[in-house]
Amino acid sequence: MHALRPLHTFALPSRCHQLITLTHWQQLLEIDFTKPFCLLGQGSNTIFVDDFEGSVLHVAFKGIEINEHQSHWRIKVAAGESWHDLVIKLLDKGIAGLENLALIPGTVGAAPVQNIGAYGVELAQFVDHIEGFDIQTQQLMTLSAEQCQFGYRDSIFKHALKARFVITQVCLRLTKQWQPELSYGPLQSLKNDNPTAQQVCQAVVKIRQSKLPDPHVLANAGSFFKNPIVSHKHAVKLKQSFADIPVYAVDQQQQKLAAGWLIEQTGLKGYRVGDISVYQKQALVLVNHGNGCAEDLLAVIKHIQGQVWRQFAVCLEHEVRLIGRHNEIHIQGAVSE
Repeated sequence: MHALRPLHTFALPSRCHQLITLTHWQQLLEIDFTKPFCLLGQGSNTIFVDDFEGSVLHVAFKGIEINEHQSHWRIKVAAGESWHDLVIKLLDKGIAGLENLALIPGTVGAAPVQNIGAYGVELAQFVDHIEGFDIQTQQLMTLSAEQCQFGYRDSIFKHALKARFVITQVCLRLTKQWQPELSYGPLQSLKNDNPTAQQVCQAVVKIRQSKLPDPHVLANAGSFFKNPIVSHKHAVKLKQSFADIPVYAVDQQQQKLAAGWLIEQTGLKGYRVGDISVYQKQALVLVNHGNGCAEDLLAVIKHIQGQVWRQFAVCLEHEVRLIGRHNEIHIQGAVSE
């Protein structure tokens, strides 16, 4: 058995039957995928809530290839590269576009699965194509951005290709006609300053550092819950009862709410079970004070979901992957708690 505590940033005590570090895609040809397996990058969006009775495949493919074209840059990045390091490397080379996504933890290969996003920008805007290993056919294949079926914190890799596809490379397309995206929250204060991409990046990093604890100091998995999407009708009803509730348009039928705001309004900042608590500075974050266990984490998740449902009739889904004994699990919460 191999210890998993050092391999995921929430640092719950857990183990796996086998740990395999992947440095070349051809290693995938040797793996028995009929047995339980779990893909793992930097472990910043994954929590092992039990000993895993299978193989953990630690994705460590490396390499960045940059090609310049007349109107854009095309960047091909191996799945094991650090996402934040990629953002900084590109900015240092004068290649802008990803600065709003700075300091998002995790690997490049994990980014499309989640369709990472922050401050008005989503990864899907930049994906040219994804390359990976099809477990069923045992061959490499390429998916266009359209084939990835990107949605809010969603993609085909969470559905039809879940447990069937291993991302090996991500190809991005970044236009040379860069314009800053400053429409979201605190970044609006930069609108009159004509900021450079580097300055936007610095602002994003400063904002994120003020809200999110360093996992090396206080174990956490970043934003724990998805911002819920509700019907326009329900959003209007909530606005009537809670005038200052943050609401963001998704389309003509749906609105997006701020999960952190909802949790904070229930008075759960600092709520604690054992060594697991809601972070005092940001209600969207759960933290492990050092000796947390899975039972306490699941209790906190369910309590938060129950309280938010009771006050707002809104279901909260956890954004973080929870891995049980044999596969990923989903906590729905008790809405009648």
